[in-house]
Amino acid sequence: MATNAKHHSGSKGGRNKKKMSAKRRKARQRRRILLFVGEIAAIAVLLAVIAGVNTVNKMEKIQIDEEKVGISEHVEQNEQMKGYRNIALFGVDSRKGKLGKGQRTDTIIIASVNMDTKDVKLVSVYRDSYLNLGNDKYNKANSAYAQGGAEQALVMLNWNFDMDITEYMTVGFDALIETIDALGGVQIDVQANEIEHLNNYQRSMFVEKEGDPLNENIVKVTQPGLQTLSGLQATAYCRIRYVGDDYARTERQRKVLMACLEKAKQANPATLVEILNRVVENVQTNLDITEMAGILKDVAAYKVVGQDGVPFASNRGSGTVGKKGSCVVPLDLTENVKLLHEYLFDETDYQPSAQVLECSEKIKSDTAGSNIR
Repeated sequence: MATNAKHHSGSKGGRNKKKMSAKRRKARQRRRILLFVGEIAAIAVLLAVIAGVNTVNKMEKIQIDEEKVGISEHVEQNEQMKGYRNIALFGVDSRKGKLGKGQRTDTIIIASVNMDTKDVKLVSVYRDSYLNLGNDKYNKANSAYAQGGAEQALVMLNWNFDMDITEYMTVGFDALIETIDALGGVQIDVQANEIEHLNNYQRSMFVEKEGDPLNENIVKVTQPGLQTLSGLQATAYCRIRYVGDDYARTERQRKVLMACLEKAKQANPATLVEILNRVVENVQTNLDITEMAGILKDVAAYKVVGQDGVPFASNRGSGTVGKKGSCVVPLDLTENVKLLHEYLFDETDYQPSAQVLECSEKIKSDTAGSNIR
């Protein structure tokens, strides 16, 4: 009898556990449904706010033909790259909404987002990199945007690095200044030897034409250390090129971008939409309102887990390449592409495409007698 009682008690306990397990599953399902509904509601609110503001129509929306941006079949078949969203970020040395063809890109950054984890990796393409410009002509990378706008710049990135980038965003000085000011400034650790140049760039940024006096109506940075920089100060910091080389310059640009992301994480949706509407006239993109709303919705989840520059330090040199002037040269483009895919997509055995092999050999040929070191 005792044995039967014990067995009966165990069966009852098992039923209770099953009931509890079912309740937990239902609770988890409800939470997932609520989370999904909440996400949809957040996007709907952002869309409603953005669509209701007339200034969004002033954003320069460019249609890019994805069939013409140089994505090879080799890349399209690469399963390792699936699940990542790669966006090109261009910063042009321009004000007053001049964002298209004819402008050189001071900043070229690939932002690669793991769509499962929301981890972000940033990689700068040095503007003086000697590369195929996306038209089988070779020159400094920043010439691609100047010659053919964003579409040619995307081809340049895809051809040289076996990428699949179809989305981009271009900003001018004013957009960066307005964004940082709307976020309340960004925290940057300024070094003592950067202060003079930072202030000089502040003075020069609003000179209308060559020969005009420098603008002295600025708030100077007076001491080194971690401090909050205004939009103008942070933008001037990004432009410093006399401390370190262009490698150090692009690192400053990435620092400011990461600082902006950290501040944006703390901002509410209304503030983010306000920023969007303040900068629209100085932004060119092929993202539509729904896509921008989705990015704003997820901004708190993004985490920058890595940042670097390509050509990579282990496989680059510099020197004068004929009439092209001083260039950053990938010593072996195929090796740089292997390193890039390992860095961005954790692909340790990537084999570059025939297109990359061709570009690599041409770069070696063009720079063979240039005393690259």
